[in-house]
Amino acid sequence: MQRLTEQIIAFAEGLSEGAPIAAKGLLHLGNRAAVDQALSRLVERGQLMRAGRGVYLRPVASRFGARSPSIEQAIQGVAAQRGEIIVPAGAAAANKLGLTTQVSVRPVYLTSGRSRTLKIGQQSVELRHAPNWQLSMGGRPAGEVVRALAWLGPEKAKSAVGALKRKLPQSVFGEVVAGASQYPTWLAKTVTQAAYG
Repeated sequence: MQRLTEQIIAFAEGLSEGAPIAAKGLLHLGNRAAVDQALSRLVERGQLMRAGRGVYLRPVASRFGARSPSIEQAIQGVAAQRGEIIVPAGAAAANKLGLTTQVSVRPVYLTSGRSRTLKIGQQSVELRHAPNWQLSMGGRPAGEVVRALAWLGPEKAKSAVGALKRKLPQSVFGEVVAGASQYPTWLAKTVTQAAYG
């Protein structure tokens, strides 16, 4: 019979790159205490990486040695595993849309789950709980616009929304306007004035 650590590695190898492994998802292999102990041994040996409380990642083998999975893949895996919406925060969205040149030193994502920090390789990734109106459009371009405008704040958003209206496809800007009833008053007013004013 295979040892528990070997069973966990076999299970992990069947997952795609960046897919998280949760201790609770391994209870079919043994009781919780045994699974936790086996996971700790695998982390000590470098066969798994601890990303957060009860969340582990398998290092990716490359010709240069083992490396951590990409942050994006790991975040997508955590979102799928936990049933959360996780999207890049407003600063990253504003940068992607050309509204700022500012780049965050530490990756920050907004989540429908609780706030926490994940460790992916040497990088710390902050997950911040966010209100539904910032997450409702997920990773779609309209969602990025909403998060970018929220990050800019009331004063800067007024000037940015006009530039975005000219730059974005009409369907994307229309989706942003259609969601105005969910936004805080200042953002709803900014968006609808740009659309109809």
